[in-house]
Amino acid sequence: MNFLKKLKQYDIILASQSPRRRALMEAADIPFRTLVRPTSETFPEDMEPVEVVKYLCKAKADCFADELKKPDAIVITADTIVVHDGKIINKPAGPEEAFEMIKTLANCTHDVFTGVCLLHRDREIVFYDHSSVTFRALNEEEIRYYIDKYKPFDKAGAYGIQEWIGYVGIESIEGSYPNVMGMPVHKVYTHLAGLINYS
Repeated sequence: MNFLKKLKQYDIILASQSPRRRALMEAADIPFRTLVRPTSETFPEDMEPVEVVKYLCKAKADCFADELKKPDAIVITADTIVVHDGKIINKPAGPEEAFEMIKTLANCTHDVFTGVCLLHRDREIVFYDHSSVTFRALNEEEIRYYIDKYKPFDKAGAYGIQEWIGYVGIESIEGSYPNVMGMPVHKVYTHLAGLINYS
């Protein structure tokens, strides 16, 4: 039986409320259901960005011990951060903080890291992906327009690459576009195939 048919035999749980991650999983024809449990997103201040995303996605995965008792259950967790000049830029608390975040990213290149954890029975696979994103210069009117219309308060770095600001403001991307959206779905697919074929 090939992998795509095998997928349908598993209860794949996406532990994320992100509509972007759901859309990417659907686009990859990966069957899943969503289940979210509140998790602290705090981490040690001296931790490197790559370790931060791995740490946070593992912390999210720790909440699903009961689901993993089922032999057909696979849990997928993810966490995405934006990094500029070595500083992690989290989700904005409101419009003014979002404005300052986007203003900081404008006319610069920043990094996007996404960590993913796959859990199945006693197996745990943790990996990450990295992309570099370059914005052109953005004026205040453009930034205010985007914030007022799209309200990007649930997004790391205060922007969504798949929205208006991504189309008009991003000059180049090095690495995976889906990773910037919040899920390196090509790597998720590959690791899922390895996990299921191994099982």
